[in-house]
Amino acid sequence: MTGILLSLHVIAAILAIGPVAVAASMFPVASRAALADPDSASVATTGMLHRIVRVYATIGIVVPMLGIATAVNLGVLGDLWILTSIALTVVAAVILTAVVLPAQRLTMAAIEGTGSVVDVATRLTRRLGTATGIFNLLWLVVVVLMIFRPGSTTGV
Repeated sequence: MTGILLSLHVIAAILAIGPVAVAASMFPVASRAALADPDSASVATTGMLHRIVRVYATIGIVVPMLGIATAVNLGVLGDLWILTSIALTVVAAVILTAVVLPAQRLTMAAIEGTGSVVDVATRLTRRLGTATGIFNLLWLVVVVLMIFRPGSTTGV
């Protein structure tokens, strides 16, 4: 059962968190292009990237659920590396839901001409790039913790 849970956890992380990381990273560049030229194809691209982040972020909820189930099954839920991973995952989720997605929504509103001023949206895309970078860095640390578990027998 542990092997199945671990496999599902890894597959879910690759298929759900991967697209969020990539699309969220591409969004600021595409949105700046869309803000500069609202008639360009980058408007559609920006909308698609925002949709990918929204949908896959929702699907991504399954990743920590499967991770916790796997940790319980392995009997390592109380280990420091797991608790650290859970804490980093919570921080990443907060950044995604409280910073990245709202900033993307505001930027999309500016691009579509229904929201904020373009200058504000342009400044927002800079902050969005930073927030996305932090989100991705947190996931990188979690992945490293999952591979090189402290006290594990993987050779580290």
